[in-house]
Amino acid sequence: MSEGVAATRSPVLVGANPGLRLYDGETLTAYVSVWRVDWSVHGSGTAVVLWRDGQVHVYGADAELATWLEHDFVRHFPEADGLEWPDPVVVRQDVEVAIDLATGMHARTAGLELHMSDVLDRRTFATDEFPLDGVDHSLSLVLAPCRSASLVDDGRRIAGVPQVSGTAERPSSSAFLAVAEVWSG
Repeated sequence: MSEGVAATRSPVLVGANPGLRLYDGETLTAYVSVWRVDWSVHGSGTAVVLWRDGQVHVYGADAELATWLEHDFVRHFPEADGLEWPDPVVVRQDVEVAIDLATGMHARTAGLELHMSDVLDRRTFATDEFPLDGVDHSLSLVLAPCRSASLVDDGRRIAGVPQVSGTAERPSSSAFLAVAEVWSG
């Protein structure tokens, strides 16, 4: 990360943002973005953004924080590219998030339960050119791809598994933990 660019930007969010895309064969069945915000310009708290079957649901006790995360971040992530993204249904509900870089993650809210496990690697990532709605932001984080994940929505397990690729030295997965995350804009 370039010291010059990063030094001119102010932090807007500090926290964690695990993500998951489940696939049944080549078909995307769900995309989930989990948030544990330690500090942001919109406060702190937890939230989940779920895309499934062309619908978006946003869960969080702080609706302002949760909708800001969906609107200013999640819909602009590469994982959302090409997805139909309608206005979200906002559900004011507590979200529990437990993240462990050794074992994985568990998140739960309003009939939704998400698990990620079998951490494959831990590595740092940093860039000064992460576009959010056409504006570059600085981002640094620790990334931990996971081999296994599951999603239960209203008591039904959603079909699909993460897509795991890469090499033994540098594995990649559509299920990942992202911690020590700092966004600056």
